[in-house]
Amino acid sequence: MAVASPCVGVCKLDRKTDLCVGCLRTAAEIRRWRQLTDAKRRRVMAERRRREAKLAARGARR
Repeated sequence: MAVASPCVGVCKLDRKTDLCVGCLRTAAEIRRWRQLTDAKRRRVMAERRRREAKLAARGARR
């Protein structure tokens, strides 16, 4: 099954984290998404979950 893009249409990079405030991907991950294999997409998605947990622990993300 293909891994869907996590884009939520809020495309803005945070200057402090260098992550998109909508999907928590780096600019490089966003640019390369269409070329990534599903395995690599799953790795990006796992990294997003780690980033989200880290930001939530700091109170920077709901």
